[in-house]
This record gives sequence, C-alpha cells and structure tokens, in this order.
Amino acid sequence: MTQLPVLQPGPSEVTGDHYLPARVDEVYWGRLPCEADSPVLTIESGETVTIDTLSHEGVLEDQGRDPVAFFAGHGIARDGVLDDAVALAASDHSRVVGVDGPHVVTGPIAVRGARPGDLLVMEVVELLPRVPYGVVSNRHGRGALPGEFPLQGEAFSVFASVVERADGRLAGSLPVAPASQKRAVFDLAPFLGVMGVAVAGDSRPHSVPPGAFGGNIDIKLLVEGAKLYLPVQVDGALAYVGDPHFAQGDGEVALTAMEASLRATVRFTVLREDEAIAQFGRLTGPMVETEEFLVPTGMDEDLDEAVKNCVRAAIDLLEARWGFDRSHALAYLSAATDFDISQVVDIVKGVHAKIRVADLDG
Repeated sequence: MTQLPVLQPGPSEVTGDHYLPARVDEVYWGRLPCEADSPVLTIESGETVTIDTLSHEGVLEDQGRDPVAFFAGHGIARDGVLDDAVALAASDHSRVVGVDGPHVVTGPIAVRGARPGDLLVMEVVELLPRVPYGVVSNRHGRGALPGEFPLQGEAFSVFASVVERADGRLAGSLPVAPASQKRAVFDLAPFLGVMGVAVAGDSRPHSVPPGAFGGNIDIKLLVEGAKLYLPVQVDGALAYVGDPHFAQGDGEVALTAMEASLRATVRFTVLREDEAIAQFGRLTGPMVETEEFLVPTGMDEDLDEAVKNCVRAAIDLLEARWGFDRSHALAYLSAATDFDISQVVDIVKGVHAKIRVADLDG
C-alpha cells in the first residue's frame, strides 16, 4: 500500500475559497437536500469550495457500523481511519436503516443569484484521496446480477488498496480470491458519484436513484477538469456532493465501485437562462463537459428507455448548439458517438453520450 497521507478533517490541503467539512450534524445520510433545507454554506457564483466527502463503506450496518473495527480487519491502524467517519458511525443520525439510502452527502451549498431556469455549473477543480484504500461491495441482491450475487450472504465487500506503479502513477489493487497473493491492478480515476442540486418542495429524495436534479449519477467522466451542468430547481440551487470513488467501470455492476473518501474542490458558477439556452438549448437533465466531449444523459428504470432518452437529449443538443436538423443529428450520432452505460445499479439506470466537440467546432 502506498504512503498517501490521511486527510483528517481540518484546513490542511485546502485550496478553495471556502472549506466545508463533513460534520455529523450537517451531512445528509441516505437522503438528498430539498428546497425546505437550509444551506450550510452560502457563496458567490464563481467561487470554489473545498469539500470533505465520506464514503459509506465501512460505516454501514452490514459492516458493523464501526469503521475502526472494520478497517482494522484489513490491517488499517486507528490513525488511518477518518475521524469524521468514526463520528458519523457513532452518532444517532436520523438515517432509517432499510428505508434510506447508503450515501453520505455534504451540503447543501447556496449559490447567490441562482434561480430556476438557470444552469448550475459544477467544475471539478481538484480531487485528493483522503485515505490510501477503498472498498468494493455487492449486497442485498442488488447490482447487475440480483438473485445470483452476492454468493456470500447478504453482503460481500472486497478491500482494495492504493499502490504505486513503476512510473509513479497510483493504481488500485485487489486480490483475485480470498487470501490469494495474485492481485488485479487497475488505474485510478477519482470522481464524485453524487453531484446535484435540491429538488423543489419539502420532500427529500432517496439518495440512490438519480434524476434531472443530478444526484447519484455515477458518471466516471467527472474527474478533475470536468464540468457538470444541472438545471437549477430552486432559488440558490442548494448544491451538494458525495459518494466519492477512486475508480469505477461503466455499469458499476457489483453495486459499488472502489469507494473511498475524497477531498474535493469544486467551482460553482451560475449560467443564466438565456445564455444557457443559447449554448445548449433547454437542458432537462444533467450534462457533462470534458476537454474532448459534451456528454448529455438519459435516465429511466428501464435501460432501453434510458438509451432512448439519451439519444433524444443528444439530438436536442446537436440541434440547439450546431444547427443540425434532427434526421442528420441522428445520422451523426450513429456514425460517431459512443453511448455508454453510466450505471445499471441505482434503480434509475443511466446512459451518457460522448459527443466529440472537435468533430463539430473544427
């Protein structure tokens, strides 16, 4: 295991204009913020926030709700376990087991001036691992093969360590079988699985299914440098993040990927309604932007319908931004655009389309 520093709560390695720790009395566990919730931080458009996020792995009930004991079983000393994870597990947080979701969410953050009709742009500036390890779990008949897995009771978790390759790059490592010395080593690409804005009304959404508000979208393209565009649902946007990953394959077929806590610095910018429409048309759901791609999304409990919704969103974007007629847009998408499965394990399944901007702006 590499000797990455453990980033306990506090001001070290904070580069944002503001710092938001994951305090027990402020985080949401299993639910997402709604319009009726008060912000824990209010910022100006364009400012950055360094946010501590917590993985739910190691704090859940089926792992003993004792991260010190859970990770000790994998050789991690007490000083290698995050204090805010320990505090959350020991708290009387209002999460209802078996009803609420597993995700720990930091926020909400109000962005002054954001209003419905605008887009909130969440730019991922920096993602720092808080620990040198993570966990991949399959549980409770969930994942891509419910009824077939897990093979080992209600929950099966695999401990994954962070190692350093010969060229200095960090990688994930996990055993191919219990007690095996042979290991699979794979690239790390940290990202936040949950990035969203509050929904209207006074009912907090479950943390698992994503939606037009974002939430648990699990799009692995949201690495450093990427941007997420979200339709603002309420005044101030009330943005939040969580579900940190060190790595994930498209699909996330086990149920979780390499889940591990991150210190994330995010820039929050309001894109006014008229400018947003001029650039992208009327977005009705999340869209990702990377250096290479614009990435519209489609979601539905039925994967076939999620694909259809993604194709429609991609056609709308091509029509609004580049002046395609809809038949030519479909032809271009078929010839040149990958439609990837974001995840199939969050009740509402996700698909995203990678439209290569250089094809159209060159």
